[in-house]
Amino acid sequence: MPTDLPNQTLVVVTTGAEAKLFRNTGQPGEIKLKSAGELSPQDLLDDGPAGVRPPESSPRENDEATFSKQLAEYLYKQSHSGEFQDLAIIADPDTLGELRPILHKEVANKVRVEINKTLVNSNTSDIERALGSA
Repeated sequence: MPTDLPNQTLVVVTTGAEAKLFRNTGQPGEIKLKSAGELSPQDLLDDGPAGVRPPESSPRENDEATFSKQLAEYLYKQSHSGEFQDLAIIADPDTLGELRPILHKEVANKVRVEINKTLVNSNTSDIERALGSA
């Protein structure tokens, strides 16, 4: 059965280096995404990753973990201020694994769909198709 995303669901398509945000503007049973902005890592050296990182972590892995933390914090602020009630996350396996445990419970409770794929460079219709078949 295809995914039925409520109207105005926030859709986050992300990797460890960037995130694209969309809103579902489709009618019930329809997924029609409209761009809602982008996020990129900020102040990676000053912010640092969440938790304790193993010493063998590469600088790139640290940067990706830091961006996942920044994305989780952004989503919490948006959720807490009522900017979205429903959330869909599409992320590569590593980013999804980084993001899941650091999402605030308030945000995690709003996740309706998770897709374990790298689609950040895909066009909107490919993302809509992936959501529709999730």
